[in-house]
Amino acid sequence: MYKALIVDDEPLGRQLIRRYLQAYEQVEVVAEAADGFEGLKRLGEEKPDILFLDIQMPKVNGFELLELLDDPPYVIFTTAFDQYALQAFEAQAVDYLLTPIEKDRLDQAMQKCFQLLSAGAQRQSPPPALAPDVYEGYQNRIVVKENGLIRIIAASEIKYIEACDDYVSIHTDSGGRHLKKSTLTRMEHSLDPQAFLRVHRSYLVAVSQITRIESFDRESHLALLRSGDRIPVSKSGLSRLKQNLGW
Repeated sequence: MYKALIVDDEPLGRQLIRRYLQAYEQVEVVAEAADGFEGLKRLGEEKPDILFLDIQMPKVNGFELLELLDDPPYVIFTTAFDQYALQAFEAQAVDYLLTPIEKDRLDQAMQKCFQLLSAGAQRQSPPPALAPDVYEGYQNRIVVKENGLIRIIAASEIKYIEACDDYVSIHTDSGGRHLKKSTLTRMEHSLDPQAFLRVHRSYLVAVSQITRIESFDRESHLALLRSGDRIPVSKSGLSRLKQNLGW
């Protein structure tokens, strides 16, 4: 018996999927959730094999939810919006169903899942920080999981982001430091390039935090932040700063 979880903020959408799944004796819908927070809780409790996941939801959206999972189940996205299909498949989705879902399309998605499950195919964690902000062009927040709790960090709170091996360290105005499994390049691509600049191979800085640039040696500089932090600036980083600031 395979366990399925439905995470969707639309009750009718959840009801339709549940009704379609009644045709599969080998599938049991073990739980439903109306938002990402509840979905994360249910995922931890139920350990489903298949996850039906909406994208645009309150609190935590579908992509952000996937970022918080170390060992995600097979994911079938269900959404009314077609513009996130590329990100969905980059996040290792089995299928991407547009709502209102047609029974034939759900059947196709289920057959793909059954093939993967019966073959014992290894699930892959979704690439971190692929999630677009589904409300604007760039992410205006970053979601991290700390000690089992979800924290949402507004982009406006961030001073700088530092590369730390397989993680990034997000430094905020309040003095907090938050680790997220991602790469600096992914963070750079997800945040507004006018607000955040890659000033060094290991640092992404909020431009609004910079008070001045100081020479460090012949080839490099330091960015002095309002907080007093000093961030190394490479030659290419200085060029980006000059372009951004109109020097």
